[in-house]
Amino acid sequence: MSVDKWVSTSMPYLTPQREGHPDAWGAELAARGRRGGQRIVGAGEVAASEEAAELLGVVPGEAVVVRRRVMFLEDGPCELTDTYYPASIARGTRLAGTAKIPGGAVTLLAELGYVGVRVREDVSARMPDARECEALRIERGEPVLRLVRVTFDGEDRPIQADAMTMPAHRQRLRYEMRIG
Repeated sequence: MSVDKWVSTSMPYLTPQREGHPDAWGAELAARGRRGGQRIVGAGEVAASEEAAELLGVVPGEAVVVRRRVMFLEDGPCELTDTYYPASIARGTRLAGTAKIPGGAVTLLAELGYVGVRVREDVSARMPDARECEALRIERGEPVLRLVRVTFDGEDRPIQADAMTMPAHRQRLRYEMRIG
């Protein structure tokens, strides 16, 4: 495996962090002796796109809150992430702003009383659009992986939906599941 390839697991991103601990991305980087970070490029209320509406179980055009981020590994962009929340959960909270959230969004959701108990992930591959090529610093002919994750609470309501786009040649997804 190439040094530049990142092996991504979902589990650290699904559970709240303890107080004073970094967000899941920061913790994962530190544990692997790597450096990086994230830049929040936008946040706030938007009209739900068809995709966001379907993921969150709302009507297209209904208000939702989105946080748009670029994740960095070492000095380069490695992932574009748009995270959507129902406005009823995120309106007026730090989820709707561009400031970094101590412990990460999942930690804040738990503080607000929303804890994920089930997750659905869909992974696909496709060719990137021009905006994604520029943001990820890849060529037009290089495929990307698209991971879409929806987190549901104990009443099976979607509380968060993530749409992540990453260069396929620099990423490997790993899934481990308990059986029984």
